[in-house]
Amino acid sequence: MVDEPLVEIIRRRRARAQAEPRRQPRYSVILWDDNDHSYDYVIDMMRRVFGHPLEKGFQIAKEVDVHGRAVCLTTTKEHAELKRDQIHAFGRDNLIARCAGSMTATIEPVPE
Repeated sequence: MVDEPLVEIIRRRRARAQAEPRRQPRYSVILWDDNDHSYDYVIDMMRRVFGHPLEKGFQIAKEVDVHGRAVCLTTTKEHAELKRDQIHAFGRDNLIARCAGSMTATIEPVPE
């Protein structure tokens, strides 16, 4: 039995690796709690920025209030950065007088 040349083995492995689709790393958009934004603000922001229904917006608002943070969406890094920036640009909560601006959001890689 003749051994296949090493160069041919490497070429086949590279071709196989290139043919296999690679998943992009996933990132979560995290909304952080503060005392300057109302549930109504969070629900409206979740609807307008993420397209979440009212029920999902309420669940996120409650999770932020109870646990101090909530995952709004898990997606690709670029999309997560866009959504984080949209949260930062959403503006102040007009229902709370002391509110000076938008809520805080970050992105975190999802462990593989």
